[in-house]
Amino acid sequence: MPDVLAEIAADFHARLADGGTEPPLRGLKLVRDHRLGAVRLARDLGGAGYTLTEFFDHVIALAAADPDLAHILRIHYSLVEELQVTPTRPGSDRWIGIVAEGGLIGGTNTELSQKSVGGNNRDTRLAATEGGLRLRGRKFYSTGAQFSDYLRVTAQDDDGAPTAVVIPADRAGVEHADDWDGIGQRQTGSGTTIFEDVVVEADEVFPLGATIGVDRPRGAFLQLYLHAVAAGILRALAADAAALVRGRSRTFTFAAADQPTADPQLLAIVGEIDAVAYAAQALVRSAAAELGAAADAAYSTGIDTELEKRSSIAAARVKVAIEEPALRAASRIFDAGGASAIQASAVLDRHWRNLRTLFSHNPAVYKARILGDIAVNGVEPPDTSFF
Repeated sequence: MPDVLAEIAADFHARLADGGTEPPLRGLKLVRDHRLGAVRLARDLGGAGYTLTEFFDHVIALAAADPDLAHILRIHYSLVEELQVTPTRPGSDRWIGIVAEGGLIGGTNTELSQKSVGGNNRDTRLAATEGGLRLRGRKFYSTGAQFSDYLRVTAQDDDGAPTAVVIPADRAGVEHADDWDGIGQRQTGSGTTIFEDVVVEADEVFPLGATIGVDRPRGAFLQLYLHAVAAGILRALAADAAALVRGRSRTFTFAAADQPTADPQLLAIVGEIDAVAYAAQALVRSAAAELGAAADAAYSTGIDTELEKRSSIAAARVKVAIEEPALRAASRIFDAGGASAIQASAVLDRHWRNLRTLFSHNPAVYKARILGDIAVNGVEPPDTSFF
């Protein structure tokens, strides 16, 4: 695994040096070749059998190597969780086999026409026609969809009930617009996916229930995943900050030391960034242990609502706790590097941009308010995977 991550990191930095406009196609090939998408599958299903704590350590390391690539795999990994929940849903064996062989399953859920984010009313339709089932709709924030082999797409059926399908990403009628223009996470393909009368076979329908993307059960996984990517970015930030000071040869006439590597003020900045990176990883691992208990129950006997609630609260706490320190740390690196650190060629601004983009998912201000309401009034957490 370390060798694969080193190759992924080398590809990421090569793309950065080239202007950062190319997607991580080399990294995706390595993920497929080494079947990294199957690390959470049980060993008897062809996976690596990672515990949830081991898995989130893996996500942090992957994000430190290439934050775009780690983010691309978020929906894939969430579906791997969903496929193993007891009772297994019809057709799960087929998709588990694809994952075990190295296939990647992306997803599209969000629609810009939705006024209430996280709800179940969608404009995308799975329509029954004389020629069979057809998928029609337009999705946004479809992170990783254009880089996946299959797509899990949420929709409403003819009766208005929420449902989903899993279809090949290159099927006729599927268009990947590639119009993502966010300030960070720029090569995640998080733009529009359009479905124009896409043929759907009966065995590709994936009915929704108490599952990821609809209500709370297993939703904490999706939330903590984002924070693990942030922790990986902070790990890379800490390494860059140390290398920046180590590589400085110039300093100010009124600095506290002649050599930057001996300057206590610069060392304190690097130490602050390092501590934030450590804290973020520790918090993710702590929450992963709580999620692990919920996942063990979901896999063996079925979803335990109380464990899922605790997991959701733990994941929300991580976000609220790390967001401001992380963004401050990403700004402080410029204090460690001086004016030369702001050169575009140094691309040190990517850390702040990537973190700011990740943290814009499900804003912390809402989560902090709900955590306070839980602490003071004992309210139930929201019944949505977006919390």
